[in-house]
Amino acid sequence: MYDTNLDQNPANFQALSPLSMLQRAADVYPTAIAQIYGDLRRTWKQTYERTAAMADALKQHGIGLGDTVSVIAHNGPELFECHYSIPMAGAVLNAINTRLDAQTIAYIFDHAESKLVIVDREFSATVKEALAIAKVKPLVIDIDDPTYVGGELIGELDYESLLAKGSSDYAWQMPADEWQAISLNYTSGTTGNPKGVVYHHRGAYLTAINMSLAWDMNKYPVYMTIVPMFHCNGWCFTWATALMAGANVFLRQVRPDIVLDLIKREKVTHFGGAPIVLNMINNAEDKDKQGIDHQIKVMTAGAAPPAAVIQAMEDIGFDITHVYGLTETYGACIVCEWQGHKWNHLPESERAALKARQGVRTPNQEDHAVMNIETMQPVPKDGKTIGEICMRGNMVMKGYLKNPQATEEAFAGGWFHSGDLAVWHADGYMEIKDRAKDIIISGGENISSIEIENVLYRHPAVLEAAVVARADKKWGETPCAFVCLKDDRAASEEEIIAFCRDNMASFKIPKHVVFGPLPKTATGKIQKYMLREMTPAYNNND
Repeated sequence: MYDTNLDQNPANFQALSPLSMLQRAADVYPTAIAQIYGDLRRTWKQTYERTAAMADALKQHGIGLGDTVSVIAHNGPELFECHYSIPMAGAVLNAINTRLDAQTIAYIFDHAESKLVIVDREFSATVKEALAIAKVKPLVIDIDDPTYVGGELIGELDYESLLAKGSSDYAWQMPADEWQAISLNYTSGTTGNPKGVVYHHRGAYLTAINMSLAWDMNKYPVYMTIVPMFHCNGWCFTWATALMAGANVFLRQVRPDIVLDLIKREKVTHFGGAPIVLNMINNAEDKDKQGIDHQIKVMTAGAAPPAAVIQAMEDIGFDITHVYGLTETYGACIVCEWQGHKWNHLPESERAALKARQGVRTPNQEDHAVMNIETMQPVPKDGKTIGEICMRGNMVMKGYLKNPQATEEAFAGGWFHSGDLAVWHADGYMEIKDRAKDIIISGGENISSIEIENVLYRHPAVLEAAVVARADKKWGETPCAFVCLKDDRAASEEEIIAFCRDNMASFKIPKHVVFGPLPKTATGKIQKYMLREMTPAYNNND
């Protein structure tokens, strides 16, 4: 009886989409600041009018339902506005990693069937080369940022000229189906071509709410966009700030002096970033860290930040929330939920260690588990047994574009398989031990590279550290440490190994230490696959 004469209709059903968040922000908070970039200030009403006009202009140039619009730009107003204008036109936003080479970008253009490309002049040389290689011939639009000196304009017209062709009164439509694609994000592609991860409107909507709830984000946050918008759409904060009527502070370069200056000048309340960003701020000049008179909430994702880094950041007024997720899960889906009633009284070192755990599912993440890879059953919550992190729910991708085999493998058994290995603690909090491919198997013993890295970060001379497996004649594999030292400190291989010997089991001690800068992705993650290629070959004396 509950299905009789009780059908969906326009009065009682609307497909979920973050586009509604922009509409509400413009209606309810029209004068609240939405965008800050240098001297530029735009309200939410102005942002809405500009995005509606751009959607109209895109329609005039033949962009419509299901078309891909690729954008290669820094975290600036234009890329932010594209998160709304492109879906308003029914199209799919494809924000591309600005550090990719021309060959890979050309592959993405062809794979995504890009009909229009928007490019910041800083990246025009690489994009020009990519367009010469690609089979598709999209319309090219320039972002002519007056704050950037250099580069070449390669498009038919620029962003502002295109926007001027549209009307802010454009009657755009919400998606008829919330399963409709809203964005396309490519994985890093460390082996073979990158995979295209497809997001839908429903997932983007729920993730925006999810991130606000998981972070206790209050009304009118001032959010600094350190997380690249090409990375999980800036973990979906591009939409979450509209929900909370927040201000987005854009910056072209992520440097500690710039970041700390903006925190003080714009009274930044929130920002996200990889652990490397925390380490960068922690090691900034003392003069740059002085003068912060308010608390800043920081959300960090990726490998667990060393407890020492978390503690140091909190000592200078940064409140750290550790999250975990992947491109395939719209960014963060696991959070180290802080239970103050149980943990606030603990010593700083213990609190920092708790915060280094990945945690529990976020409010809108339906289910997660640490699973035995063979049996697909949850592992015991003993803090020792290693399994694979698996998730399922509305914040999991639609699948991989044009790659049904990879999609089927990722969803095997009705779960999304992360490829990350973790343990499950008795309190239900998970803790990553390694990527499946990063675990070191030495003489039959599983060694967590992350565990060794945490020890290395405690050495006073170490700025950055990463550990990978090195082939060993006797043991099969042994740990090899790659270390970048602080500018004003020195340490020898013998000293680093001795420090490890004092702080871990003997079989876990790195047998070799390589000094120098560590290769990183555009999001600040250390590229371990490159380090594996750089490990010294073993010899008969090993």
